[in-house]
Amino acid sequence: MAFANKDRVSAMLKSIETGDPEPISVVNEAKYIQHNPQTHEGSEGLAVLFARLSKTKPRVNIVRAFEDGDYVFAHTEYDFSRRNIGFEVFRFEDGQAVEHWDNIQPRLGPNASGHSMVDGPTVPNDLDQTEQNRVRIGRFVETVLIGRRFDLAAEFLAPEYAEHNPSMTDGLASFEASLNAESDGHPTIMYDRLHRVLVEGSFALTVSEGYRTGHHTSFYDLFRIEDGIIVEHWDTTEKIAPQSEWKNENGNF
Repeated sequence: MAFANKDRVSAMLKSIETGDPEPISVVNEAKYIQHNPQTHEGSEGLAVLFARLSKTKPRVNIVRAFEDGDYVFAHTEYDFSRRNIGFEVFRFEDGQAVEHWDNIQPRLGPNASGHSMVDGPTVPNDLDQTEQNRVRIGRFVETVLIGRRFDLAAEFLAPEYAEHNPSMTDGLASFEASLNAESDGHPTIMYDRLHRVLVEGSFALTVSEGYRTGHHTSFYDLFRIEDGIIVEHWDTTEKIAPQSEWKNENGNF
């Protein structure tokens, strides 16, 4: 039986626990483009990294995984020396992974609404709505987050949508307060550019860049949509390291 690419990615990520190099063979070493600036180029770099990590007795939980054409995107929970939450994105070509992006932050919370950074539904519904949801979420990010038209948020977000960000609570009031917050006279969170929208049915992941408290930042936002409205949101934010610290030259995006 042929395995879906998202299952193959899940097996590869779980091999962090064991250091087994076999699942890493899903990566095409000759073509692999690595966008994690702290990881060397190519699948050999991954094999070395996974072997090293396995000695720390890590735990890896793939909370949810999705496919969008040649892309797999997964929401993950890592327990190494500290607990982290991440999003992993892989691009496939001819049955092998040839490109990888990720966004990882320390696990925090639960938030004041009682949600962790990963709990909630995991299976996509409404697969026939994939393209409509792609357009809808793209408009939300471009108009509300980048364009800062927070007055239009109610057109996209359910009034009491479930919020998993550890610093926020459910509903529109918390969303608006968070995006309107300032630090040293400047917005605390600024979205500047949308790089990618990946969708499978009712789940959509957006990859954006901007600034958080003045630091160049990558924003990964996962949305769950019902009837064209966002009803749930998870995210991670990660400070982008200066280029002098990169171990490859591909950039985060």
